[in-house]
Amino acid sequence: MQGQTPPLFRRGPPAEVRLAVLVVLALTLMLVDARMRVLEPVRRAVAIALYPFQRVVLAPRDLVEQVDEWVNAANLIRQENEALQRQRIELAQVSTHAQQVATENAQLRRLLGITEHTSEPTVVVEVFYEPPDGGGQQRLVFNKGSRAGLAPGMPVIDEGGVVGQLVRVTPMTSEAALLTDDRVSIPVQVLRNGLRLIAFGTNTPGQIEVRYLSANADVRVGDVLITSGVGGFFPAGLQVAKITSIDRNSASGFAQAMGEPLSHPERYRHFLVLQVDVGKATKMQQEEGDDN
Repeated sequence: MQGQTPPLFRRGPPAEVRLAVLVVLALTLMLVDARMRVLEPVRRAVAIALYPFQRVVLAPRDLVEQVDEWVNAANLIRQENEALQRQRIELAQVSTHAQQVATENAQLRRLLGITEHTSEPTVVVEVFYEPPDGGGQQRLVFNKGSRAGLAPGMPVIDEGGVVGQLVRVTPMTSEAALLTDDRVSIPVQVLRNGLRLIAFGTNTPGQIEVRYLSANADVRVGDVLITSGVGGFFPAGLQVAKITSIDRNSASGFAQAMGEPLSHPERYRHFLVLQVDVGKATKMQQEEGDDN
């Protein structure tokens, strides 16, 4: 033991020699493997042995990628659903608007057909807004006024018949009292026999009243009332209402009839105003009042 060199100071081949040997060995193995593939089984065994460790090391990355893909897929699905919902709403609006335009066009064509059967000039008006129901009054405000040649007293009609009468006119707008407004009264006659009557509004939607009937007046349920032309404001021959009920009081000798207007102001936006000579009609009424 005393004659041996301590392991710490034991000397071996020089480091350069060992490096050269290792380089030659590596080159030899590379050449042999490139030509004969003798190390392929060893490489496969090493790869199989290292695969579990590779999966463990790459697991956090794979988890982050999966979570990111899931979040992106969820966002994409939500965006697609929102786009589809927006598209459905837009298509529904387009379809509804197209149906509304088609309905309005059909109604306008019917209104234009009315002008062929009346001698008075007409003005097409559109509902601007409907005033709140104050005191039972039933009114419509239109988008045209005196600048379009309108004046208070002119009748408003649709394809069903009389809608009402203008009661207030400004340069740009006009207000009409509907046929069922209690401020409106129209001279009418029974289409079946020509009996002249007067129809009054009742402030009840869908109802008018025929007053001052004798108990034996020839009026029946189902009779159609048309304008008689008396008074000059409403031209003769316009449909007004259909009689729905008659209350005959034999004790008083009078009868009362209720009717349903044939016009439909609640359904449409466009109407015709007949430009009758309001001044002439007013003068006629004054003369009749003086005679009475």
